[in-house]
Amino acid sequence: MKTILAHLETGPGLDSVLRCALLVARRFDSYIEGLHLRPGQPDVIAAGADGFVAAAPDLVAGFEREARERAERARAAFEEFMRAAGVPPAADGSSGLCARARIEQAGQLALGSLGRVFDLIVVGRPQRDSITPSMAALEAALFEAGRLLLVAPPEPPAAFGAHVVIAWNQSTETARTVAFSMPFLLRAERVTVLTVTGATVPGPTGEELAANLRRHGLACSAVERDPGNRPTGQAMLDEAAALGGDLLVKGAYTQSRLRQMIFGGATSHILANARLPVLMAH
Repeated sequence: MKTILAHLETGPGLDSVLRCALLVARRFDSYIEGLHLRPGQPDVIAAGADGFVAAAPDLVAGFEREARERAERARAAFEEFMRAAGVPPAADGSSGLCARARIEQAGQLALGSLGRVFDLIVVGRPQRDSITPSMAALEAALFEAGRLLLVAPPEPPAAFGAHVVIAWNQSTETARTVAFSMPFLLRAERVTVLTVTGATVPGPTGEELAANLRRHGLACSAVERDPGNRPTGQAMLDEAAALGGDLLVKGAYTQSRLRQMIFGGATSHILANARLPVLMAH
């Protein structure tokens, strides 16, 4: 985890994204790049009273001004946070703990392509009462980057990674996430493989995963819990908290996104409700 991309969006959750990125960077002696995606100029038009369509330069200018100011606020917040934390600014070719801000004129979906050269992408957890952090950016990174995501909770954590809980549903997606997460697992004091009864696909059991993780030298155990009347995602969050976990590893969208939008699912529930950092991959 030597290179970290932190998605910078002004508004709720930015402090948590920065805090999570810093905690990881200190652990792995990493470079942090704070990326703000500034939207391009929209095609804004206005209809006149006589039916003709004309350009609306005042609206375009206002949009550009707001986008520029938002980008500068994001850059300033990133640089001030890193300066206060004692993280030196990055120079070309520098290594070790350092940081640099970057602004790109691109839509939120570009996070998926720009993140492909980083070891880890840190994004904010979407919140019901705010347009930021962006679900579109999160899903673009999840499906297009081919990298591990760290979803930062709304409130900045003091620390995480001592007790990692793997929400194991025996799927390909979770297996891939576990593989991507090995740097975190190897540094954890304790790892618990959590299986929620009835919420699995055909595949190896939690105890089989735990046994192979122990061969890596990990202090790893496996547990199975009955969800009762709880949705699967809520059972995973509840049981992770009851176990004392401070980081959740969860494969994303074993069911399709469309199915989860219509019927709900564990990934959607966790992305809406998690209060601890979550490592995800698809």
